[in-house]
Amino acid sequence: MQRPLIPTKAVGSKRPGHVVAVRGPVLDVHFEGGKLPAVNDALHVDAGGAATLVAEVQSHIDERTVRAVALQTTSGLARGAEVAATGAAIMVPVGDAVLGRLLTTTGGVGDGGEALGKDVPRRPIHRAPPPLDQQSAATAMFETGIKVLDLLSPLAQGGKAAMFGGAGVGKTVLVMELINAMVARYEGVAVFAGIGERSREGHELLTDMRQSGVIAKTALVFGQMNEPPGARWRVGLTALTIAEYFRDEQKRNVLLLMDNVFRFVQAGSEVSGLLGRMPSRVGYQPTLASEVAALQERIASVEGASVTAIEAVYVPADDFTDPAVTAISAHLDSNVLLSRAMAAEGMYPAVDPLGSSSILLDPLVVGDDHYALAQATRETIAHYRELQDIISLLGIEELGQEDRLAVGRARRLQRFLTQPFVVTEAFTGQPGRSVPLALTLDGVRAILAGETDDWPESAFYMVGDLDEARTKAGKTS
Repeated sequence: MQRPLIPTKAVGSKRPGHVVAVRGPVLDVHFEGGKLPAVNDALHVDAGGAATLVAEVQSHIDERTVRAVALQTTSGLARGAEVAATGAAIMVPVGDAVLGRLLTTTGGVGDGGEALGKDVPRRPIHRAPPPLDQQSAATAMFETGIKVLDLLSPLAQGGKAAMFGGAGVGKTVLVMELINAMVARYEGVAVFAGIGERSREGHELLTDMRQSGVIAKTALVFGQMNEPPGARWRVGLTALTIAEYFRDEQKRNVLLLMDNVFRFVQAGSEVSGLLGRMPSRVGYQPTLASEVAALQERIASVEGASVTAIEAVYVPADDFTDPAVTAISAHLDSNVLLSRAMAAEGMYPAVDPLGSSSILLDPLVVGDDHYALAQATRETIAHYRELQDIISLLGIEELGQEDRLAVGRARRLQRFLTQPFVVTEAFTGQPGRSVPLALTLDGVRAILAGETDDWPESAFYMVGDLDEARTKAGKTS
């Protein structure tokens, strides 16, 4: 999926300038006269041959010179190259024409298919979020069929949820399963932003979506890991622009998926360093909070149409106090923390039941029964974790009868909250399960009430509802 360059005829003739310095993806451009292009305006640079390069203005150096970040490779670009100021932000294609297609950050076609026609509407990637009085609150639950999420960290229709975790704990798999789980029940379109994705991951996603038939109502936007930081920095805004068009112009619900938002912060940090800005905490850019806010606050729902965002966030060195992680989590409705310890035990999805949270887990939203079961589940698992040191030192036999019962129920709950996924079926050989919320609550209620105390713990591992565990345990209803 190599980035195609934009045809030369896209270069305008407004306010011609020329390149006076090239430092990697950072360009200094001199304009002879007239008003300088504004910050965030697009520049088209004549890269020689039959194509041009897109750059974005980041600062004014003096009265005649701007500093810009290129969104494509500057390899071979020389000083003196002609530059045209477009007088507007980067414009990307939107609408039905982009469904089923894979696009680049600048709106080029990256799937090897036909180029998009000139009649396809285009929108600038920079725009303000809807005014507060036009936004609608997210109060409806977005049922996923994934037991641990629906029980302990319910997602909000029109809200923002993120999966936080270090390397290799299952963030991308969980996001892929959510795509798969929501296709059947979600009426609307999906927009996927691959921020700093590997080519292999992008190819697998495109192939899987084509095979499952999901691609027809999905737009994919990729800024890959091998591309300049400017492309990875702006790919989220490109995807957001497409989502906003469906929300505002067509009044359609949009499912926005981002993998991985940390790469957006990382790309911004690279750009900041290249622009010569003084680093802030832990080496991040001084504009970290405002950059994250500019992306996250545009993810909003209006009357009649919602944008529901599900994001994967890499946690560097499993440090959940990292400035990038805390900056992102401040904007979310649901925080799903993935635990390396649970992944090591084979508890997939490795969602930490104590660290995950959601503003929807409130009796007024989910009801008293759901809320009470979720709280009881957390308390039981928390009590088990308090006793783990004693168990590992002295053995479970040293515990009192009441504590032993609590430990047994906690272990059964942990296993019941595991679930085979459709997207991992090829690796595990187990068909995926989607469990309605009512059956999840029934199962949790039975375990907490002690109805399953004589069932083997293995009967609960990687099953769907309680009936499946009952069959596995050899029990009759």
